[in-house]
Amino acid sequence: MVKQYRATTMSTKGMVTTPHYLASQAALSVLQKGGNAIEAAIAAASTIGVVYPHMNGIGGDNFWLIYNAKSTELKAINSSGRSGEKATIECYRSKGFEKIPSRGALAANTVPGAVAGWGEAYNYAQAEMEGSLSWESLLESAIGYAEEGFPVTPSQEHWTTVNLDESDTEFRALQRFEEFTRVFLKDGKPYKAGEIMKQEDLAQALKLIAENGAEYLYNSELTEKIVADLQKHGGILTVEDFKTHISDWVEPISVKYRDYTAYNLPPNTQGMASLSILNILNHIDLQHLEEGSSTYYHVLVEAIKHAFVDRDRYLTDPAFVQIPLDELLSEQHGLEIAEKIKESRLAKELQLLDAKGDTVWFGVVDEYGNAVSFIQSIYHEFGSGFIPEGTGIVLQNRGSFFSLDENHVNALAPRKRSFHTLNPAMLLKSGKPALVYGTMGGEGQPQTQAALVTRIVDYGMSMQEAIEAPRWLYGRTWGASSNSLKVENRINEGVRDELAGLGHELEVLEDFTDTMGHAGAIFIDEETNVKFGGADPRGDGVAIGY
Repeated sequence: MVKQYRATTMSTKGMVTTPHYLASQAALSVLQKGGNAIEAAIAAASTIGVVYPHMNGIGGDNFWLIYNAKSTELKAINSSGRSGEKATIECYRSKGFEKIPSRGALAANTVPGAVAGWGEAYNYAQAEMEGSLSWESLLESAIGYAEEGFPVTPSQEHWTTVNLDESDTEFRALQRFEEFTRVFLKDGKPYKAGEIMKQEDLAQALKLIAENGAEYLYNSELTEKIVADLQKHGGILTVEDFKTHISDWVEPISVKYRDYTAYNLPPNTQGMASLSILNILNHIDLQHLEEGSSTYYHVLVEAIKHAFVDRDRYLTDPAFVQIPLDELLSEQHGLEIAEKIKESRLAKELQLLDAKGDTVWFGVVDEYGNAVSFIQSIYHEFGSGFIPEGTGIVLQNRGSFFSLDENHVNALAPRKRSFHTLNPAMLLKSGKPALVYGTMGGEGQPQTQAALVTRIVDYGMSMQEAIEAPRWLYGRTWGASSNSLKVENRINEGVRDELAGLGHELEVLEDFTDTMGHAGAIFIDEETNVKFGGADPRGDGVAIGY
């Protein structure tokens, strides 16, 4: 049995889990005022964008899975931004680039969709879910922390320090950006954990959005301010790019898993990979494998590798490429891969995977039976590192993941959405939410989702046990040149030796490393309606209910 460090949180009415305690409290406060799951999610999303600024913010993107208890429908919003009208391969090549810069104004080549996502979800909550709270009231917590300050987390201190490495001007050295230094450093150094940080410019931007609605970010003086400073520093987004942003309602995709149906978002997200893993594992009897054994880890990692092959071959904006989703998520395809894994005892070697960025996931279930699985990101820590002067808004660098090779599936083109790692998940049973779950951590998201589902569904673990159990990450991290299987040190040496014997190149990391992401989960008991919430000790979050 896995040692449990925290208790699983239980409640009868509402439940929230986020990777930052102040965001969890903001959402819970909304639920206790009678707000619904969407309203609580907006409060959490805006708050966490202020108090966890290295991981997300209003300059990023988000995705939503929303269960409406009244209509018994599961809906999804893709609020990722598209590249600008001037974002062409020729534009970057003419400036001498062979790849899109990872940081700076030219890395910020996609419109930030996050605030539009909040607005789209809010309008739906009012129209279809008896929403009762004002838009302005949902941003109060975020504005308060931006204006009056909040205590900096150890996570923010750590990642600020990492990103001041002057020897790495591709991914780090963010002090080269004047506004970054002004906002995130104190006398040229990172804020220390526990010190109070204020973001007056961001508070002002949030106030204007609170007073005028989500569209204010996309068509106002604030838009002009963002674009003017971006262009002054060589950026290519235009006011027209912001004005034409649209967040889309999309049809969730699904596969069967045991007695459940697993749901996720369609491309341009890697939700297809998360579901593909479960589709493969559904044809393997995990209950005959010991959880935590070398065979358990081996089987899951091999399923992950196969799912990633399909993902990397096809995943991009579906408006540009036909993606054979039905075939990739078919029962037959899952069965064929499961048989291959059973037949071959050794680890399969695959092409190198690119390292991918940082994010926040959280879940909310309200007393009315509505549920939200939500994810928001600026891609790398601190996104592009570029903050348009006087706005306090850290712009994402999601568009730096586009390829400048015109034959690449994720090739840059104007008004295109990039391959997106973000994918919020939910399991439904008998048409109702049973497990709301997800994690941050780019490449690790589908892997940790598989860990949570197998541990909860197949092995009957509690939320905290499943989240706290030792985790792994297959793939590369920044600057690494090979795909290793990273494992937490708590996976015992005997199991690690057996994995190496199966052909896995192992890299042992410390216990509870945040390289493994910050996972969360809420399970709803179908008989008692009790909600069981868990939050990751690798992050700064809590699961709280009432």
